[in-house]
Amino acid sequence: MVSTTATAIILASTMAIATQTPLTEYMWLLIIGFIIAFVLAFSVGANDVANSFGTAVGSGVVTLRQACILATVFETLGSVLLGAKVSDTIRNGIIDNSMYNGSEHVLMAGYTSAMFGSAVWQLAASFLKLPISGTHCIVGATIGFSLVARGQQGVMWYKILSIVASWFLSPLLSGIMSAIVFYFVRMFILHKKDPVPNGLRALPVFYAMTMGINLFSIMFTGAPRPNSSRC
Repeated sequence: MVSTTATAIILASTMAIATQTPLTEYMWLLIIGFIIAFVLAFSVGANDVANSFGTAVGSGVVTLRQACILATVFETLGSVLLGAKVSDTIRNGIIDNSMYNGSEHVLMAGYTSAMFGSAVWQLAASFLKLPISGTHCIVGATIGFSLVARGQQGVMWYKILSIVASWFLSPLLSGIMSAIVFYFVRMFILHKKDPVPNGLRALPVFYAMTMGINLFSIMFTGAPRPNSSRC
C-alpha cells in the first residue's frame, strides 16, 4: 500500500511532463509533488500498513521491528509486481485526463493537492488512532480537485461506482474467506488432542497456498513489460 498509492500519483503528476507542451517552468511543482509523495507514503505506512500488521504484532507472531522490516520489503515488492493495474485505475479511472489537454499544469497542481490532502488526513487519523483506508483518501481527494477544476463532467462517475462497490465487497469477501479458513483450522487443528503436530503439518500447505496465489497474481495481473519501441 505504501508505494502503490504514492507511485500512482507520482506517475499521474509526471504525465504532464511527457507531453509535447514545454513545462519546464513548472519543474518546481514536480519537485514539490515528489516531496509530498514521500510524506504520503509515510502517512500510509502509519495507518494502512499498521492495519495490516496490527493483528500479527498484537498476537506476538512478529515483533514491531520485524513487522517494519517485512513491510519495507514486501510492500515495495507488491507495489512493483502487482501495483500497475491499481496505479492505472488511480491515474486514468477516476477523472477524465483529456479535459486537461493544454492545461497540464492544472492537472499537476491538482494531483499534488490530492496527495497533500490525503497525507494530512491520514496523519491526523493516525494521531486520533482511527484505522482508515489510504485508497479511500486518495480517491476522494482526486475527485475533490477535479470537481473544483472541471466540475462534475470531469469525474468518471460510472467507474467511481465500481470502485465504491469494491469497498463494500472487500470486507464481505475477506470475512467469508477468514471464516472458512478458521473453520478448517479449528476443526482439524485446534480441536485435536495434540494440535501442535497437526499445526506444523498444515504450515507447508498454507505457505504453498499463499505463494501460489501470489505467483498467480504476478503472472496474470503483474506489471506490464516496458515497451522497447518507446525508448
